[in-house]
This record gives sequence, structure tokens and C-alpha cells, in this order.
Amino acid sequence: MSVPAKIETWQMIEPGKLMRTSIDVPDLKAGEVLVEVAGCGVCHTDVGYFYDGVPTVTKPPLTLGHEIAGRVVAGVEGLIGKEVIIPAVLPCNNCPICASGRGNRCLKQAMPGNSLGIYGGFASHIPVPAEDLCVVHDRKGLPLEFLAVVADAITSPYQAAKRANIQDGDIVVITGATGGLGVYMTQIAASMGAKEVIAIARNKEKLERSLEFGATHTISTQDKSIKDVRDEFRAYSKSKKLPSYGIKIFECTGTKIGQEISLELLTFVSKLLIVGFGTSKSEFMFSRLMAFDAEVIGTWGCPPKYYPEVLQLVLDEKIKVAPFVDIRPMSQIEDAFKASHAGNLMKRIVLTPDF
Repeated sequence: MSVPAKIETWQMIEPGKLMRTSIDVPDLKAGEVLVEVAGCGVCHTDVGYFYDGVPTVTKPPLTLGHEIAGRVVAGVEGLIGKEVIIPAVLPCNNCPICASGRGNRCLKQAMPGNSLGIYGGFASHIPVPAEDLCVVHDRKGLPLEFLAVVADAITSPYQAAKRANIQDGDIVVITGATGGLGVYMTQIAASMGAKEVIAIARNKEKLERSLEFGATHTISTQDKSIKDVRDEFRAYSKSKKLPSYGIKIFECTGTKIGQEISLELLTFVSKLLIVGFGTSKSEFMFSRLMAFDAEVIGTWGCPPKYYPEVLQLVLDEKIKVAPFVDIRPMSQIEDAFKASHAGNLMKRIVLTPDF
């Protein structure tokens, strides 16, 4: 393993504009490592930062990308040469929030491509704190770059499933079930024993595919009103004699329509988990929460402690990755951002350095 003279990177120099450039390799502090990037996933959060002007903690120029797998090339001696997944949210591990077990929302957290200085995953290398890295001991033949999606696309839904306490026999509804988060939310819900996993999305072809990966029923939103979707869900529930209460809903789109469908389906002693990021605003009569004794729960990232068990689910093929990953060279980053922004991809793009 060799330390490079420079870090090669694709920087966002301003919203909507990327530039390939070289930056200095920083002096590593105690407890830090330098990771050679094997792959970095293109997340809708990155795309939102880039196109929609959502403010990052570090102002441009900075390198986006927080869904990273790679190899340690310098720093903590016991980790050099190890293959690792970098958690998308790196907590401080030294505050009351971290001590409470909610380190995923640590106020001092570092997030590559957002609040880790100028450093992100769309680069050849990245310096990161070593404490919470997830070491990959045996990939079982799966390419390391495929595991980049564990860093966010899989662990964030897993954290949501934990917050919802999915149990055997649960009724689960997923809006955006065919998207970058939803395809894994579906598999996770099924792996945790949900009796019904009802996938809601627009694209009928993708919905059909979801039946092979955990979904038990699908509802397409194409050419339908919110009430149409609600009525179709209720009709299916009645036909299957499912309870009209205790439903666990996961909103994975981050869109106004996805949020409004989820809120419309909320009922007695049910839970709605907000998993997808977006900037849309929705109106809701909060007294319904009181009347239903229901909950709306936000969930951000995932505590690093869950990463090893999520990785094991992937390696045991209880969560399948390969059918949902599209590997492309990092030099195609602009096209990858455009394709992701358009929202019609069948797979999540993971970019591999080719500087």
C-alpha cells in the first residue's frame, strides 16, 4: 500500500458545477486513516446538494460522496491493508447524544461530502476517523466496490427498521419501494419477518421486480390520485383480511407525493418512518396523530454499531446487492448525476476511481 502524493478528486466548486482537481494529502491525526476509494455510490442526497442548492456544512469547493468502500493505506497501523466500509455518519462518541445510543444524530458528527472538511468519496482517497470503520474480513467473492451501498443505501433503511421495531407478522408499506433506498427497505422488512411488504411506486416494471426481492404486493401510483392509492391499499387489505391498525410505513422517496401517500395511509397505532431525504413540504392535520395514537418518526443515517450485522446480511445474501448496482468509472460522474437526478434508473450507480 502506498500513500499518494496528491488526492485526485471531482470537486463541486459551486452548485451545479464539477471540476476535476488535485488536493493535498493532509497530515493524519492520531486515530485517523487514509482510505483508497474502491467505489462511491451516487446518493440522492448528493444529487440534492448538487442540483437543488441544499446547503452542505462545508461550503464549496468540496468533494461530494458519502457512500464509500475502500482500503486503508495509511494511519492506524493495525488497519493498514484492511478493506473497509466508511459509515456515512461518523459520530464523535463523546457526547450525551452518543451516550444515549443515538450517535447517528450526533451534533458533532462528520459526514463525508458534507461535514468532513473538503473531503468526500468522489475521489481517489479520503482521510477519515478510524474508530467506527466497518472492516470487511471476507467479501465472499463480492467486489469491494459493490459494498459501497452498505454505507448508506442499506444501513439507513436498516436503522429505520430498527426504530420501527419490525416484528414477525407485521404489515409494512413502503413508498418509493423501487428507489435507491426502497429496494433495500423491502428486503430488510422481509428478512425481519414482516407478513406483508406492500411496495408502492410509479414504475410498473420495477414494481414487478420487487416481488422477487421481498415485496408481497405492489401498487403503482401511475395516473392515480392519492385517494386512488389509498382505496387500492384498503381493498387489498380487506381481501387479505389484514388488520386496519398497527401498520408500519416507510417513506423512502423524499417527495411531496410520497409523503402525502404515506400520511394518508397512517391509521390507528401505526408508525410512519421518514427515510428518504427531500425538500418538499406537506400539510397534515396533526390532530389525526392524537386520534390515531400514531407516530411519525424521522430517522437519519445509521449508528456504526449496526454496520457489521448489515454487512453480514449482505454476505449471507439475505439482502441482495448485485441486482441493484451499476458500476461506472468516476470520469462519468456528470452523466451519473444527471441520470440520478432524472430518476429513471433501474440500479444505483457506484463510481470507481479512474483518475
